[in-house]
Amino acid sequence: MQDKSFLMIPGPTPVPESVLVELARHPIGHRSKEFSDLFMSCIEDLKWLGKTKDSDVFIYTASGTGAMEAAISNVLSPGDKVLSLVIGVFGKRFGQIASAFGGNVEILTVEPGKVIDLEVLKQKLQEDKNKEIKVVTVTHSETSSGAANDLEKIAKVVKNHGALLIVDAVTSLGCMNLEIDNWGLDIVVSGSQKGFMIPPGLSFIYVSKQAWDFYKKSKCPKFYWDFVKQKKSLDEQTTPFTPNVSFVCGLKKAFDMMKKEGLENIISRHARLKSRLRNGLKDLGLRLLTEDINASAAITAIYPPEGVSISDIRSAYKKDWDITVANGQDSLKDKIFRIGHLGFVSDRDIEMTLAVTEKVLEKLKTPCRV
Repeated sequence: MQDKSFLMIPGPTPVPESVLVELARHPIGHRSKEFSDLFMSCIEDLKWLGKTKDSDVFIYTASGTGAMEAAISNVLSPGDKVLSLVIGVFGKRFGQIASAFGGNVEILTVEPGKVIDLEVLKQKLQEDKNKEIKVVTVTHSETSSGAANDLEKIAKVVKNHGALLIVDAVTSLGCMNLEIDNWGLDIVVSGSQKGFMIPPGLSFIYVSKQAWDFYKKSKCPKFYWDFVKQKKSLDEQTTPFTPNVSFVCGLKKAFDMMKKEGLENIISRHARLKSRLRNGLKDLGLRLLTEDINASAAITAIYPPEGVSISDIRSAYKKDWDITVANGQDSLKDKIFRIGHLGFVSDRDIEMTLAVTEKVLEKLKTPCRV
C-alpha cells in the first residue's frame, strides 16, 4: 500500500506528523528575532537533554560525522596521541578522523558485540606515565553492533588519567541516560536523525570548560567547524552561517513532544522497548549479537537462522510488509540484520515488528519457537 513504509533501522528513524508539518512550513529569516528565540530555546532544550549547565552547546547543519570532525579539529594538534576505543564501525571512524588531522592514533578494540573492558582501559592509561595520551574517543551506543559501553565508568577512568574525553552519543542521546556534568564528559556529539525524531541534517555538540583549554592549544585547521565562531554567534543569539531553518523548527516541535513525555520516561520507554524486542526475538529462536548486559537501548543486532540469508530476510520484511530493517556493516555485512527501536517508536511498533518477524521466518521455512 502506498505511503505505508516504516523504518525499523537505527537511523534515520520515524518522524512524527507534527514535526513533518513544521518541516513543510515556509522558512523564516535566520537573522530574525523569531528564529533567534526559537534557536535559543532549542539550545536550552539540548542542555536539558544532556543534563548539563556547564557546557556550551552548538548546533551545526551537518551529519553526526560532521560533529565528530568538529570535535577532533578543535582540540587536536598534529602529533597528539589519541586513544580510540573501538567497539564497531563508528568507534573506528573517530580514529580515522583523528588520523586525518595528524593525530598519533592508538586503537583499543574488541570483537563485534563486545564492549570496552574497564580493567584493560585502566591498565592502558596507567602505563601512560608521561601523560602522552591527550585525547580519548569513545562511542556510547555503537550503531553497527547494538553494544553500549558503560560510559559513566569509562569517563571516571579517563578523568583519573587527565586526558580529554570525546563521546559519540549519536544513538544514545535522547534514548539512554547520559549525564554530561555529573560524569565529566568533555565533548559530546549527536545527530538529529536518531532519538531527536527529525530527519538527518543537524548535529549537536557539547563543549566543556576543559575542552576550551584544549581548543586554545589546538593547531589543526578549522573554519566551518570552529568553536569560536559558534560561541561568538551564540552569544549574539544567532548562528555564524546559514542554518537549516526548517530543521531547527522541526527540532523545536520534537523537543516539545520530548519534554511533555519527560526525560526519565523517555529513558524508561527505550529500556522497555529494548527488553521486549530482545525477549521476543529470543522466543522466536533467534540469536542476538550482544549480551543483554551490554545491549544498547537504541538498536539490536540479530543473527539470521541457519541457512537463511540476510538479503532474503530484509527482502521479505520490505516486499511483504513494507518494513525496512538494516544490514550489518563492515565485517558484519550480510552476517547480521539490525532493528532500530529509538526515537518515535512505541510499544505497538515493537509488537508489530515481532509479529512480522514471525511471518518472515515462516515464509523462509524457518520454524519459530514460541
